[in-house]
Amino acid sequence: MRKSTFLLPIIVVLVALGLSSLFIVDEREKALVLQFGRVIDVKEEPGLAFKIPLIQEVVRYDDRILSREVGPLEVTPLDDRRLVVDAFARYRIVDVRQFRQAVGAGGIATAETRLDSILRAKTREILGSVSSNDILSSDRAALMLRIRNGAIFEARDLGLEVIDVRLKRTDLPEANLNATFARMRAEREREAADEVARGNEAAQRIRAQADRTVVELVSEARREAEIARGEADAQRNAIFADAFGKDPEFFEFYRSLSAYEKALQGGNSSMVMSPDSEFFNYLNSPLGASN
Repeated sequence: MRKSTFLLPIIVVLVALGLSSLFIVDEREKALVLQFGRVIDVKEEPGLAFKIPLIQEVVRYDDRILSREVGPLEVTPLDDRRLVVDAFARYRIVDVRQFRQAVGAGGIATAETRLDSILRAKTREILGSVSSNDILSSDRAALMLRIRNGAIFEARDLGLEVIDVRLKRTDLPEANLNATFARMRAEREREAADEVARGNEAAQRIRAQADRTVVELVSEARREAEIARGEADAQRNAIFADAFGKDPEFFEFYRSLSAYEKALQGGNSSMVMSPDSEFFNYLNSPLGASN
């Protein structure tokens, strides 16, 4: 009775110690066996493992690919056009011993804080060496690759492997948006004013060409009219001269009648001249001869 009373607690303690000396390593994680804070063993293969109870402890780290969001970061490219960039990285722990030595008991939280510093520094360095047009163009894929390669080298000291870095958003700072929109509006207004000026210039040129064409057409018409009028006058004079040559007396009579018609127009026409004026020869004499 007394032996069983003492043996039962001893058995319980031994079983508890035996169970506490066993631990399972999951396939999604890696484990470190620590003894008084110093790394004793690294367990990377999944399965059952052992440790010394009460003296050693197990620290587990995720062996999967992890993601880390990098908050908004303001960068200044070569053309001094400031941009706000959001990025994220994918990484994994490849050397848990180095990782533990680098971050201590802080674990993932401390590692991600230091990784943020690395990514921010590399992002500023790489994006600051190109223009904003390069960042916004298809060349950004090559820029992300450069950021990743730079971060890989520095992340090795943390026991991390940076797998990928991506730029999610690239915008102007809020303070610069209004100024940028105002500048874009001014540029569009200037372009519109240039188009209006070119339109007015073209209209003025067309109008001037039309006015010139009108002047040329009118001048040509007047010239042809004068030529026609001159030819008609010449024909008329030729006819008059021919008529005068055939019958001078009739020609004189015809010219006098024409003169009377032009001079004695209207009901109140009056003329003051000498009675013996030749103008009235054909009124005073039936034969049209002067007396």
